[in-house]
Amino acid sequence: MSGPCRRVIACLDVADGRVVKGVRFAALRRVGDPVECALRYQQEGADEIVLLDVAATPEQRGPQIRVIERTARALWVPLTVGGGVRTLADVERLLAAGADKVAINSAAVIRPRLLAEAAARFGSQCVVASIDARRRGERFVVCTHAGRGVTALEAVAWARRCVDCGAGEILLTSVEQDGMGTGYDLPLTAAVRAAVDVPLVASGGAGGVDHVVELFRRVDADAALLAGVLHRGEFTVADVKAALSAAGIPVRPLPTGEAVR
Repeated sequence: MSGPCRRVIACLDVADGRVVKGVRFAALRRVGDPVECALRYQQEGADEIVLLDVAATPEQRGPQIRVIERTARALWVPLTVGGGVRTLADVERLLAAGADKVAINSAAVIRPRLLAEAAARFGSQCVVASIDARRRGERFVVCTHAGRGVTALEAVAWARRCVDCGAGEILLTSVEQDGMGTGYDLPLTAAVRAAVDVPLVASGGAGGVDHVVELFRRVDADAALLAGVLHRGEFTVADVKAALSAAGIPVRPLPTGEAVR
């Protein structure tokens, strides 16, 4: 396989200042400190880190800036931050705290204009539309509030609208597959891939390095997001990149000692 390098992204779901992980967005358990986890995955070769405050929107509060500042200071790879982003001021605060990109989910569903406003002020490259989707019969529908709210929005059409509003990247999570370890939702990912031309990050379901290989072989996704399998130490980012390279899928080389930014 030729073409651009595929990205391997480590995700930190955070609640109360700690990294947590559950199944299908529920039964969350603590697994570590955000800075320590971010540093470990960066050293293993993660191309980016995603930090999502999964408690912010359900608790009707904004992002925890101090956690983001601590994490950003420790990293040299790009950092995407989301959770509790409701206003343009929230986006500005997160970028000022060290985020390279800001993921917007529930607030965009409530007011899609927020994506356009953020893209106009900060550039589309900073704006990630985070879409949580689950199956409803033959359709995929959008979920909000950390998977607790189910909307009537069709996920593929919503992804297209997000891009039209200015989102420069889509972070697509399958609610059904989250934490299940049975592989990514390839039909969902392929449907969104066919609808948008911005970078697409697939999330939810990786249980082995073969699932990441399968994702890139069968769908033209730009990146694979990993969480629970990394937290549990089942394999490392370096293991994933080695498997991808062996399968002929281009990846970025492992770090050789970059300076902390």
